[in-house]
Amino acid sequence: MPTITSFLAFTDKAEEAATFYCSVFPGAKILSTTPYPDIPVAPKPGLAMVVEVELNGQRYIFMNGGDHFRFTDAFSLAVECETQAEIDRYWDALVAGGGEHGPCGWLKDRFGVSWQVIPKNIAALIGSGARAKRVMEAVMQSTKLDIATLERAARG
Repeated sequence: MPTITSFLAFTDKAEEAATFYCSVFPGAKILSTTPYPDIPVAPKPGLAMVVEVELNGQRYIFMNGGDHFRFTDAFSLAVECETQAEIDRYWDALVAGGGEHGPCGWLKDRFGVSWQVIPKNIAALIGSGARAKRVMEAVMQSTKLDIATLERAARG
C-alpha cells in the first residue's frame, strides 16, 4: 500500500512553521530539510524547498512554494484533546504570534493554517436528535470549545 502524507505548501515560511509546530507538540521533530537548488523558481535565495516534519507520530511535508500558495478553511488539522487544559494549551499556543480565533473550535495560526482544537469525544457529545441540536448550538456559539459547556448541553 502506498503511504499517504499531508503536503502543505507555504509561501516562504515552511521552516519557521515546522519549528513552531515542533515547539507546540511534544515529541514532534523535523525529519529533514531539503534546500532549493539554484533554480529560477526558488521563491527566495537560501530558502528550504521541502521540510519533512513529524507531529504526534504523523509525517507531514511542508514546501516553500511562493506567493501563489494560500491556505483556505477547506483544509484544517484537527487536534483531539482529552481535557480542557489540553484544549486551552493547544488553542493558546496555535493562535500565539498573530493567529486568529475562529468560530466553533476553529482557529488560524500565524501561517494561515486552519486548525480545529476539539474534545476527543466530540462525536459522542453531539450524539443525535435533540441532544445533537443542543450541543451543536453550543458549538456554534463558541470560539474555543469548552468541554463543560458541551457536556451541559448534552445533558439538556
